[in-house]
Amino acid sequence: MARPSAVRIVEVGPRDGLQNEHAAIGTAEKIGFVNRLTEAGLTSIEVSAFVSPKWVPQMADATEVFAGITRRHGVRYSALVPNAAGLDRAQAAGVTEVAIFAAASETFSKRNINQTIAESLTTYRAVAATASQLGMKVRAYVSTAFGCPFEGAIAPARVAEVSAALIEMGAFEVAVSDTIGIAHPGQVPPVVDAVAERVPLQQIALHFHDTRGTALANVLTALDLGIATYDASAGGLGGCPYAPGATGNLATEDLVYMLDGLGVRTGVDLEALVNASRFIEPHVGHALPSRYYRARVSQAQP
Repeated sequence: MARPSAVRIVEVGPRDGLQNEHAAIGTAEKIGFVNRLTEAGLTSIEVSAFVSPKWVPQMADATEVFAGITRRHGVRYSALVPNAAGLDRAQAAGVTEVAIFAAASETFSKRNINQTIAESLTTYRAVAATASQLGMKVRAYVSTAFGCPFEGAIAPARVAEVSAALIEMGAFEVAVSDTIGIAHPGQVPPVVDAVAERVPLQQIALHFHDTRGTALANVLTALDLGIATYDASAGGLGGCPYAPGATGNLATEDLVYMLDGLGVRTGVDLEALVNASRFIEPHVGHALPSRYYRARVSQAQP
């Protein structure tokens, strides 16, 4: 499979990144962060989540954030929704693209959303149908695709089964996700191959965490399998509740730097991206883990 000449990056920092941060981030700061990511040239930005503030207080201001951001033509601004109520809130906020999430692990599904995999797919089938009627696009995640904190290894066939179900219900893309940052390059081909037997390659995205330092190696492996869409988080924002103290998502800066070096187009201005991370860093209360960002900031100091 030829390596793609261009890659689409789905920026998940404002949602997946910030929702795992302990510091309370202000609405104005979230808006400023999203606007700076837009200025950096990112064309897919997951802005927030319409979930219960009781369970995810960081996302309680999703409506206000969407109302405050400056939307640029050609940029997709999405939100995570767990159910019909979340979809209603997203639609009222003017969101035109939503994301749903199912697990490849039965135990994780029950622990995370108190539903079996089958029950969650029934819920999302209704959400996807309503979204279609409203003219909203639906993206999907499959969590624990490379391993589960409760069950351990997950069969690639199970990942493929859930992925196919999400595409069949109307999702335009499925992000196969390494929820706990356990994936290594040896796992990527069998999982991608299994999913690709059920889902067209161009509808597969990958979502890696860098908990064990393997995220970029995983992307490098997946590029040679023809995968051209990757999730990433500015500054490496985020974490994992099942791996306390671990680093978060694959850092967008690290990904762009590597792809630039490989001659793979992203359309992202790396310096502007650094500025977006520099803007949000003081508000999260700790240094951002992106290796490129840390090196760039250190160079800027006297």
